[in-house]
Amino acid sequence: MTRATVKSSVASLAVRTSTPSALNEASRERIVASLNERLAEGVDLHSQVKVAHWNVKGATFPTLHPLLDTFAAQVAQWNDELAERAVILGGTACGTARIAARSSRLAELPVEVQRDVELAELLIARFDAYSEGLRDTRLMAEESGDVDTADLLTGILQQHEKNGWFLRATLGV
Repeated sequence: MTRATVKSSVASLAVRTSTPSALNEASRERIVASLNERLAEGVDLHSQVKVAHWNVKGATFPTLHPLLDTFAAQVAQWNDELAERAVILGGTACGTARIAARSSRLAELPVEVQRDVELAELLIARFDAYSEGLRDTRLMAEESGDVDTADLLTGILQQHEKNGWFLRATLGV
């Protein structure tokens, strides 16, 4: 199944249940589809951060190992919030590992990379790509008048950008 096919099949599950939201159905369908895209990327990012946490080696290990575990826990919490928001909007949360593997835009983290600095650089690129997707979905929510989804995404972005800053500061960049 191609990424476009997965995206299409996930979008077809977009809005199927009643919702407390006052947004029109077309807006809810677009936002739910976009939330599911972010959920897929979040599931992917979580697994990549955990792999980095397990395998990191080098002088900054004592700092990076617990920091990466904290980042993974935060991403898992955000995934839950994104999935719940999709359901609140009347959609279906599509957050399996298989869907994430087929539809995430994030580059694969090479498991052979284990040196702390190299690993942090690779994670920064993935953090930036995840942030870009969050911003896209937030803009869509704002343009649709969904201030609650936009607010949720703003909160996630604020913390996620802080995490990216921590990684950059660890590298001294």
